Amino acid sequence: MNSRQLYFRILGEIKPYWHIVVFNMLCLGLAAAVDAGMSLLLKPLIDQNLKADSLAQTAAWVVPAQIFGLAVLRMLTNFGNEYTSNWLGTRVVADLRDKMFARMIAMPVRFFDQSSTGVLISRITNDVNQIMQAGIQVMTVFIRDTLSVFFFLGVMFYQSWQLSLLCIGLIPVVAISIRVIGRRQRRLARESQNQLGIITSTLDEAFSGQRVVKIFGGQDYEKQRFGGVNNRLRLVNVKQTATSSLNSSLMMLMIGITLAVVIYFATLQAQSGALSAGGFVSFISAMMLMQAPIKSITKMNEQLNKGLAAAESVYGVLDQFTETDTGKHSMARAQGNIRIEGLRFHYGDSNKWALDGIDLEVRAGESIALVGSSGSGKTTLANLMPRFYEPVEGRILLDGVALADYQLGNLRSQIALVSQDVVLFNDSVSANIAYGDARPDMERIRAAADAAFATEFIEQMAQGFDTELGENGVRLSGGQRQRLAIARAIYKNAPILILDEATSALDTESERKVQAALENLMKNRTTLVIAHRLSTIENADRIVVMRHGKIVETGRHAELLAQGGLYTQMHAVQFSDAA
Repeated sequence: MNSRQLYFRILGEIKPYWHIVVFNMLCLGLAAAVDAGMSLLLKPLIDQNLKADSLAQTAAWVVPAQIFGLAVLRMLTNFGNEYTSNWLGTRVVADLRDKMFARMIAMPVRFFDQSSTGVLISRITNDVNQIMQAGIQVMTVFIRDTLSVFFFLGVMFYQSWQLSLLCIGLIPVVAISIRVIGRRQRRLARESQNQLGIITSTLDEAFSGQRVVKIFGGQDYEKQRFGGVNNRLRLVNVKQTATSSLNSSLMMLMIGITLAVVIYFATLQAQSGALSAGGFVSFISAMMLMQAPIKSITKMNEQLNKGLAAAESVYGVLDQFTETDTGKHSMARAQGNIRIEGLRFHYGDSNKWALDGIDLEVRAGESIALVGSSGSGKTTLANLMPRFYEPVEGRILLDGVALADYQLGNLRSQIALVSQDVVLFNDSVSANIAYGDARPDMERIRAAADAAFATEFIEQMAQGFDTELGENGVRLSGGQRQRLAIARAIYKNAPILILDEATSALDTESERKVQAALENLMKNRTTLVIAHRLSTIENADRIVVMRHGKIVETGRHAELLAQGGLYTQMHAVQFSDAA
């Protein structure tokens, strides 16, 4: 996407507020006209008011009254311009951030696997602001200063068209400077945003893993890593400033040369009587006042290129495809019959199959335990059920309908998940248990907490169920966090359960309580249990043993032990470790 397309796309974000833009442009036009009018009034002020004849004295109040009127109009237009610009900028930034967040949250899991969290945060927080500098601020500055230059030139042509033509010779030089230096500014802006994203990512990793940093003595390493990234950002910013300063300095030199030449010829005209004293002062003041908008226009190019570089990254995210959701089928509540046919899957460009030819049928209400060593494909198989990933070959059917044919939201409403990596939000206990429910039921929340054996520690908190948990439940122990996650799954009351090491963080006593609660919850529900501790799945209806992405054994606990295969070996190893 070229610069023109990017900029018009940015302007498209402003389009819904066109009436505010029109009012803002009106204020800008009036403000520019007032500034030019002030310089135009210098001629009658000097040629008439400052003369000692009676006519000038009788009209002495006219020019001051005009100046006062213009000052009042300038005050009103300045306030209107600044207020509407700020309102418009903040409104569009908020809209664009909403779009970015909505798009990102709808991205497939693969997108987050391949992206740094810090970089994504930087896209929403920093890059969107940079875009608005290219959108609102650059547009405002360009219109205001262009109109100012136009009106000042009008005053200058009115006073002396010959001298004005000398000033116009500056315009090609300005245009060439903007074009040449703008390319470098665009490249540096893109590099600066990338480095800022890396800084955010580095900070996120260091702060999130601060316990690991402390225990393994990684403070010096993290300081060195952050210092390197921080210094690279500093160097890029220095280059940006040097480029911008070079551009401004060149413009000031050209303006100084033009000013010297014009003043020389203006003096000759004034001495010959072709230009009055008032006309001379009016012309020079208009030309001097025109320097500021010209300089502002040249510096605007820097902000524009920063914004366009940010727009590339932001629209790069917004243009990505979200999760595929073309299914039309929906249901109020699934029965829970699952059939897996010829399922094959691998991650990204890897040639290694994470799942290689899985065929499995699970009856409604049946509990299936998936066991195997790390990397055998247990979690991958569970992740394909809610369509976090799409199969490469084969398919999964729920109640006889392929998962891809279901509406994505409807499919996921039939599934509850309790993972070993518990995610809690910085909200109240009750909000975490009833997460996703627009109308939470307090009785159901308490019942879910009771079933997960969480009520006791919840009520010991300062505000009970209204207690704020902090970031990811940082104020809770591992076992307490796990029980809240289980309570969330109980509250959802979905017909299909996925339990990924759901009791991994519990002590022995809590595990017994939660295991009993889970066994009650699993009744009449189709359940996939991923477990490393075989003692927790001995009562499963069926145990599926996986190795290298394939199913190698299937049966009940006693049957598998009798076969003397891989399950027997795993059981013997765990039993000897426990002993």
